[in-house]
Amino acid sequence: MEVWFNPSCSKSRSARDHLEEAGVEFTLRRYLDDPPTEAELRRALKALGLEPWDITRMSEPLARELRLAETARDADAWIRLLAEHPRLIQRPLVLTDDGRAWVARDDDTLTEVLAAGRRPAEDPERSTP
Repeated sequence: MEVWFNPSCSKSRSARDHLEEAGVEFTLRRYLDDPPTEAELRRALKALGLEPWDITRMSEPLARELRLAETARDADAWIRLLAEHPRLIQRPLVLTDDGRAWVARDDDTLTEVLAAGRRPAEDPERSTP
């Protein structure tokens, strides 16, 4: 499991803390320091079932400066924009190796993430005494 993480974001820190408390194994990706490529953004969007504007932080000053609210909804152009300006990406994004993903900003979504990250319970018939 990979978490696109911004340490200055309370939602990112909350997701990290919940995952740690639950014992879920994950990797933190400081996506401002290690921005996702366009290909990685495409994979994340496909897993999320969302369009790039759906994961764009429209309240960011940069979004207003770039007039994103008035920008045409061209997926390729928005993906390039997000790759160039990762600060505009909603956080935290959580991606699993099996192709699932969440924008984990609320408790209900974090509950889903935790369920996905837990290992299946050991089969009692296969355990040794």
